[in-house]
Amino acid sequence: MTESPSAPVSVYEPAADNSDAGVAPKPPAKRSLGASPIVLGLIGLVALVALFEILPRIGVLPNRFFPTSSQIFAALLDQLGQSGFWIALLDTIQGWALGLFIAAVAGVLIGILIGSSHFLRELTASTIEFLRPIPSVALIPLAVLLFGTSIESKLLLVVYAAFWQMVIQVLYGVQDVDPVAQDTARAYRFPFWARVRYVTWPTALPYVMTGLRLSASVALILAVTAELVIGNPGIGNRLAVAQSSGAIEATYALVVVAGLLGVVVNLVFRFIERRALSWHPSQRGEVAL
Repeated sequence: MTESPSAPVSVYEPAADNSDAGVAPKPPAKRSLGASPIVLGLIGLVALVALFEILPRIGVLPNRFFPTSSQIFAALLDQLGQSGFWIALLDTIQGWALGLFIAAVAGVLIGILIGSSHFLRELTASTIEFLRPIPSVALIPLAVLLFGTSIESKLLLVVYAAFWQMVIQVLYGVQDVDPVAQDTARAYRFPFWARVRYVTWPTALPYVMTGLRLSASVALILAVTAELVIGNPGIGNRLAVAQSSGAIEATYALVVVAGLLGVVVNLVFRFIERRALSWHPSQRGEVAL
C-alpha cells in the first residue's frame, strides 16, 4: 500500500504563448451539450445496481456469494435499525477524526518549519524518503504489541498514514513561495511567524488543502483497516464479524456503508477546499472572451 503521492498537481497552469506570427490562437473550448457529470454518475450507479440485481438471479454470479441488490438493501435497512451499528459508526468516525486532526496539525507545523529552512530540508530529506514509503499496515504488529485493541492502536496507523500526506504537500507548498517575496519580508525585518502568515501561508494553502483532502481519505481507509484486522470497535470490526459468521448480505451492506462514508468524506473536504480557496485561480472557472 502506497499512501503518499509523488507530487501535487500544480495549481498554476502556464499560459500558452501565441505571440508568434505563424501560430494561430486556439479557439475557445466549446461547452459539452451532453448530460451533466451528475446525471452520468447517477446513470452509472443505477446500471451497477441493476447488474447486481440481474446477474445473481440469472445465475451468472452465484447467489451464495453475490446477493442481489435488493437483498443487500434489505440487509442495510436491518443494520440501520440496530443500535450497535450506530455505535460502531461513531467509533469509526471518532478514530478517523481524531487521527486526522493530529496528523493535520503536526504535518502543517513540521512541514512549515522544515520547509522554511534549507538546512532542515537537507538534514531531514533522507529520513523522510525512508519513512514515508513504509505502508501503515506494516505497523499493525507494533500497534497490537503496544496498545492491543484500544483506540491508540487505530490512531497509530491513522496518524502515521495521514501525516505523510500532509507534510509532503506542505513542503511542496513552502518551496513554491516566491523567493523575492521572502527576501523582501526579511529585508523589512518581519518575524518568522509574520513571514509564515503573510508570505508562506497564502502560497502553501492550496497544497495544504490538497493534503488535507488526501489525508482524510487515507485516514478513513486505515481506520477501517485497523478495525478489520486488529479488532478495534467500529464498522470494520462489525464487517469482520459478519463475514466470519457467514452473514453474506450483512457483509455486503457494511461494505456499502464504508464506501458511502468514503464518498461523504471526499465530498465534504472538496466543499471545504472550494470555500477556503474561493479566491484562488484553481477554483475559479475561466471567463469566456
